[in-house]
Amino acid sequence: MDGADRQVKWNPDGTCSACSERKEFNMKNTGMKLTKEVLDDILTGGTILGGGGGGDPVKGRKYARTAVDYADLRLVSIDDIDEDAVLLTASLVGAPNAKDQYMTAKDLARTIELIRKNTDLKLGGIITNEQGGEASVNGWIQAAVSGLPLVDAPCNGRAHPTGVMGSMNLHKIEDYRTVQACVGGNPETGSRVECFFEGSIEHTSRLVRMASIEAGGLVAVARNPVTAAYAKKNCAVGGVSFAVETGRAFRAGLENSVEEAVKSVCRFLGGSILSRGEVKNFSIETTGGFDVGFAEVDGCRMTFWNEYATAEKDGKRLATFPDLIMTINAKTGEPVTTAMMEEGLDVYVIAADKKNLKLSATMYDPELLRQTEEVVGQDLVSYL
Repeated sequence: MDGADRQVKWNPDGTCSACSERKEFNMKNTGMKLTKEVLDDILTGGTILGGGGGGDPVKGRKYARTAVDYADLRLVSIDDIDEDAVLLTASLVGAPNAKDQYMTAKDLARTIELIRKNTDLKLGGIITNEQGGEASVNGWIQAAVSGLPLVDAPCNGRAHPTGVMGSMNLHKIEDYRTVQACVGGNPETGSRVECFFEGSIEHTSRLVRMASIEAGGLVAVARNPVTAAYAKKNCAVGGVSFAVETGRAFRAGLENSVEEAVKSVCRFLGGSILSRGEVKNFSIETTGGFDVGFAEVDGCRMTFWNEYATAEKDGKRLATFPDLIMTINAKTGEPVTTAMMEEGLDVYVIAADKKNLKLSATMYDPELLRQTEEVVGQDLVSYL
């Protein structure tokens, strides 16, 4: 689609984002400096808050280290951003277990280029869509290359399976039309895609999901422009710094033992240990661009759709999405996502109540949860 002449001049609050003036934002000496030490905390805490999803922390480290080496990155409070500034969500879409994933740092930066090429939006910052091993550092490369600030207002403070769940309630605004740019795939195998979509949240999200399948299982995405004023009301404000604090709590305990690390993060999150033992009856299937399956640990049965959805034992429901359910390697202390899970692995299963997390309102939307119910075959809505 040739978007050179596009005129995207709207904001959810009805103002003209393309025409509005914004003061220049000076990142120097403002906000949390994103160092390699902070990166260790955020990758650990983000992976835990991913609740089984949120991407691969090894890949997250790769791109984030590149960004930190490239520029003086700062995580800034949304209170330091003009209310009229347009924020863009950085995301990854795909199935974590897909075998043919291919993406480069250049692909991440390219998504911002596509938005700028196909719209006349005056961008004022970047936010991530959720928390996770990769998700918590979504936008770092884009910010480093573009010079846009990283804003501490993720669409959600935990990971979730569908794009609509991270849409900041935009799907409920009848006349809101989003833009989404996605890039990914290996050019040597002919699977590389570059796409720009404009339309409703639901339709464009499905198209991006389809593009991720064609790309081999993963695409980088820039999407859903909103004003900072709108983000303040609909995002999980402070969710990235919360991931940093979560990681610090876990890593502090890990200096003594894995058990103490697990207990430490449970104390921080107001959570508990549900079980500990070898993974049994593990099943995972990549279908429709998602990883779907189940696992059992010492009688605790979990279902997942990328992220863990339910945990129950002896017929009693122990935790239900959007409660946080997560697994930790009992030997190494490594947070274990569903894509990393394997039969016979010795793990802790932990959980924390949704009220102790930083979540957006979409996590309490019965309409969105019913889609997850259909996939995992479990009741979720009645546990809200």
